[in-house]
Amino acid sequence: MFWDNVSGLYDFVETVYNGRVYRSLGERVAEEIEQNDIVLECACGTGAISRYLAPKCRLLIATDFSRGMLKQSAKNCRKYHNVKVKHADMTQLKCRSDRFDKVVAGNVIHLLENPHAAIKELERVCKTGGKIIVPTYINASAGVNKKAVQLLELAGANFKRQFDIDSYKQFFTDAGYQNVEYFIIEGRMPCAVAVITK
Repeated sequence: MFWDNVSGLYDFVETVYNGRVYRSLGERVAEEIEQNDIVLECACGTGAISRYLAPKCRLLIATDFSRGMLKQSAKNCRKYHNVKVKHADMTQLKCRSDRFDKVVAGNVIHLLENPHAAIKELERVCKTGGKIIVPTYINASAGVNKKAVQLLELAGANFKRQFDIDSYKQFFTDAGYQNVEYFIIEGRMPCAVAVITK
């Protein structure tokens, strides 16, 4: 699996290529988290966002489909005793509805066959009044970033779609979400973050 194979180098490559965004994203997403929150993070990868969420919440369940990424996440979050790292498929979460105060899924919807169904699953497990936070790189309009994506695809990554800010907003509109806030982390490859209040 591609993500297992790159898990050991992922943080290094992201930091070299897009370090400002990579660091700032975790800080900004953590601003949405409150002290008593129980948080689910899907596609946690190496724990790049998890490291910022853990100090802010009561409990963080960090999940990923890649076991290689989960090993890195467990290593990067080992100092936080309120983090549980688990293997999970975000399109079929094995937990009850309305369980989490916040649900985060970073930089993954462009990889999914049916991302609208995945967002609905995140909504299912989020409490009423809670937030679903979905960061995604917006690279469809930038030439150098298109080349970076092409290199990743040659290496084995499987991108189903790419977004610019307008198509990203349209994605959520098409899924029926009206109560969405957006912010952008600017940098070499910017990241748009959608915050849906359930």
